[in-house]
Amino acid sequence: MGRDWKHLADTVEAAREAKNLTQVALAEKAGVSESTIQNIESGAERKRVPASLHKVERALGWKPGSGERVLEGGTPEYEEETAAPPSDLPLRIVHELQDGPLLDATVVDLTPLGSDARMIVVVKGAPDASPEQIRADLLAWAKAQRHMQNIPTDDETDETAN
Repeated sequence: MGRDWKHLADTVEAAREAKNLTQVALAEKAGVSESTIQNIESGAERKRVPASLHKVERALGWKPGSGERVLEGGTPEYEEETAAPPSDLPLRIVHELQDGPLLDATVVDLTPLGSDARMIVVVKGAPDASPEQIRADLLAWAKAQRHMQNIPTDDETDETAN
């Protein structure tokens, strides 16, 4: 049996609409162009599966390989739902929060710098990181964290220069 591009188009469009996403929003979430989403949803026959399909799968919450299953007439398998990030975050941040394991997070109080604001730092690993890579990532984060905590303010820099 051949690939059913129309079935893929209809399934992607339905999944996108179920998540209340426009084509532009899905494209941003997936890290692809709007024309990529338009092409997938057009149902046009292709010789090859677009390389970007796995990004669209992930953005729709489908398990890897679901796009191929849909092309073969099946239905997508969904990843387990996790707590959704706040909807007022930029889509780029939402996408990054969904991609890869959470390694650490911290809140930095900016009061010592004369501000009532807080800075939130989230450290994410690569989606397919090995345990060795995660350890290396955590060591790099520890080094970056020490560096962040020792950055002098402009006032301190001016005082040491005098």
